[in-house]
Amino acid sequence: MDQPTTPADDPAEQTPAPPAGANETSDRFRAKRDRILDAAAQIINDRGLRGLTFVSVADLVEMNTTSITYYFKRKELLAAATLERTISHIGAMTAIAAQETDVDARISRLLWLVLEQYGEEQKGTRRPLARLSDMRSLEDPLKTQLFDHYMQVFRQLVALFDGGDTPEGRALNWARTHILLETLHWCRVWIGKYSTSDHPRVHARMMELYRNGYAPEGASWSPAPLTVPGSDSDEGEINHETYLRAATITMNERGYRGASVTRIAAHLNLSKGSFYHHLAGKDDLVTDCFDRSYTRISLTQRAAMDMRGSWFDRLSSVTAALTDVQFAAAFPLLRITALMALPGDLRGPILQRSDRITQRFAGMMIDGISEGSIRAIDPLIASHCLIAGLNAAYDFRHWADRRTDRATAVRLYNSVLAFGMIDG
Repeated sequence: MDQPTTPADDPAEQTPAPPAGANETSDRFRAKRDRILDAAAQIINDRGLRGLTFVSVADLVEMNTTSITYYFKRKELLAAATLERTISHIGAMTAIAAQETDVDARISRLLWLVLEQYGEEQKGTRRPLARLSDMRSLEDPLKTQLFDHYMQVFRQLVALFDGGDTPEGRALNWARTHILLETLHWCRVWIGKYSTSDHPRVHARMMELYRNGYAPEGASWSPAPLTVPGSDSDEGEINHETYLRAATITMNERGYRGASVTRIAAHLNLSKGSFYHHLAGKDDLVTDCFDRSYTRISLTQRAAMDMRGSWFDRLSSVTAALTDVQFAAAFPLLRITALMALPGDLRGPILQRSDRITQRFAGMMIDGISEGSIRAIDPLIASHCLIAGLNAAYDFRHWADRRTDRATAVRLYNSVLAFGMIDG
């Protein structure tokens, strides 16, 4: 397994230069700016962009708000710079991984760098990197600039894979890259349950999944049709479910902060007052959206568990059905990233329910391992990765639209974790 990176190639050391004309020395300017960015990253990770204010940052760095504005004139500029630092760090890690000689070694190296980053953050020995989930909440031109940079890094990651010589091969490599990134991002959520001394084992188990998938040798993709509840609800009738659908789509596209009540109501061509007739407030709406999404997932899981066939076939059926709903985009599942903007007292029950859904996927895998229809992988780690891929499928709906048909898109997307993302 790859060893920890040396200081010479540590992407955490690559920081942006101070702006031209700074009144202080470069070292002092950079040190203070980094302290502000560190504080902003911590706040974004704990409370989302909603919680990022000059006052909250000033409290953490023991500066006054006027001093903060010397470095960042507006809160949005601070948020963008904090997110930009994360994107640059991913790009730096990708550049290091790209130096390896084959795909397996490149993915292994990248995974190790990510786990090392999270481990050092846990120990407080490396500056935190902000979650990118709220990037869509920013307004243009900052949002466009960040997404352009993110796509540059995404293409760097695509280049880590081989086999892009055919249209399907190129499409598959984009799906591999998307799911690789999402599983690495989502790893931050659950890796804290492991001691840093166990990270080498986590690395080994994740690489097994990346190499081989959870399907055994000789398995074929043949999901049975399943209907996800709510997928065919009547869009003409304005009711509570209609608001949940509109709010889910708006939050998935713009994040919690960007999904204003006005935007959600406008999605339905209704007034802001009509919103409050159906719902008490935005936090209640997010809670209801999560509850509806998790109910839909849970019912689909249970329907798959009641089916005949192997556990691999049942798992294929539920993942195919949920992916299809995400690609269809008429009533997708709410991205878990919206959770970070909720107050702490509302987060707990939602996280518990998310964990139960993850555990149910792990249970299906354990049953499959027992009967021989699922490869002997770490079921809990694999189920976390599965959830990450399903959660992020909505963002890949335009990729799905460019495939010959929806079934092909669903098959290609799910093959990444079912059969592995590393050829050979």
